[in-house]
Amino acid sequence: MAQPYSFKAFSDQPFFREVNSWLVDHAALQRGWRVVDVACGSGLVTELVLERVRGARDALVVALDVSGAALADVKERFAGTGGALLELVQARAEEMSLSVRQAMDAVVFCNGIHYIADKRRLLREVRQTLRPGGTFAFNTSFFEGAHLPETLTFYRRWMLRALRTLKTRYGLTPDRTKVTARQQLTPAEYRAALEAEGFTVLVEEVVTATLDEQGWVDISRFADFVEGALPAVPLAQASEVLCDAVRETLADLGLAGVPRNWLSVVATRA
Repeated sequence: MAQPYSFKAFSDQPFFREVNSWLVDHAALQRGWRVVDVACGSGLVTELVLERVRGARDALVVALDVSGAALADVKERFAGTGGALLELVQARAEEMSLSVRQAMDAVVFCNGIHYIADKRRLLREVRQTLRPGGTFAFNTSFFEGAHLPETLTFYRRWMLRALRTLKTRYGLTPDRTKVTARQQLTPAEYRAALEAEGFTVLVEEVVTATLDEQGWVDISRFADFVEGALPAVPLAQASEVLCDAVRETLADLGLAGVPRNWLSVVATRA
């Protein structure tokens, strides 16, 4: 069973499957490949990868996540179906080569590279984990260019409404000194980092996905997002006001959904 404030509800959104299916398709995974699914979360991407590599004797998917709760979700998702094809590993992405010791055909990292402070270190770990010619595929919706210009009014109104509601309903304000700064790179900066670490970029695409009201509500119930938006506010109160504020903001603006860009990249190791 998914933990409270987990990523599972958001990952079950149809658009989320579509944007990650796009990446996995362009990674051109083959039957029998050995693949690491980094930051596997609730296992949606693990499922997409398994669909493409199963059917040959040597196939293996390593679902890797730092969260034991996430790995428990994956174990439950594939109970009785993953078999010998699936291996669960609890580890940090920046240390994957310590746990994944055999050369892998591909590493897939969906919706998590923005959390990694030292991206060059991560790329060195990916390179060390891959066989020569192996594939690295990742996407992120937290990069310079994720917000379409026409959506900025939505984000501003949502956050302002959430802050007002938090203050009037609970007498609380966020502590901005507690914000964990995360460097958001441009597509060109990601390409430069990849090339500097010995990768060749094959695919670089910005994919647009539209989140409807339920999608925004679901992300407002995910602990990492909530803590970033309203730092140092108790999770229950912060999540509640974000959910209420996003519903009201969409209604005020007459919007059924709001588009967001996802940077999607496929590269190969030299």
